[in-house]
Order: sequence, then C-alpha cells, then structure tokens
Amino acid sequence: MSNDNNNAFMKNSVAHIANINRLLSNAKSEVAVNYIRSNPIGLLIITNKVALQSDLQIIGQYVKKSEDINKLQVEEPRLPQSKSYLKIIGIPYYPNGKSQEHLNSSDVEVILK
Repeated sequence: MSNDNNNAFMKNSVAHIANINRLLSNAKSEVAVNYIRSNPIGLLIITNKVALQSDLQIIGQYVKKSEDINKLQVEEPRLPQSKSYLKIIGIPYYPNGKSQEHLNSSDVEVILK
C-alpha cells in the first residue's frame, strides 16, 4: 500500500482493531489483533497467535472494505516470510522425561542454552 493509504488507515487504527477483533470473534477464531503498525512496505497487523488462512481472509476483506484507503492498492494479506530459521535435526528431547508431551517455547530455550 502507499504511504497515503497507510497514514489514512492508521488514523483510525484503534477502531480498526476493535472491528477486526469483533469479526474474528464472530468467526469463532482464537486470533485477536494486538496492534497495527505502519512500515514502508505496508501495514503490519500484529496478532496474539499465528493466524490461519481463514483469519487472514477476514482481515484482508476488512482492510479492503475500509473507506480510508484505495482498495486497488491493497495486496493480499500474508504471514511474515522469515529469511532465517532454526533447524534442529536428530536431537531426541523429551521434556520432563515424558515422550508424549509437546515441546513449547521454554523447552526450546533450555535446549539452546
């Protein structure tokens, strides 16, 4: 989106957050928007969890229907594309000695330390 679109959308960001969260809640999604940030590439909509494709569609439709912006300049929403990643191969790790539990972020921090 252009800077004009970003600025126009950001003026009412609090209302946009509330409206998007209402739509997500109505769709029985566990995702909620925490805040909206503008950057040179476009808008960044930060959520409390990783959004599913259905959540992205809801957010994208809302942004496109907003009266604050030029709809023709709105791209399809997408998840961030990281250029770096961590790959752990062949490390058997069972938290708390139980093989049935899933690793969580604190477990990964322990592994990395």
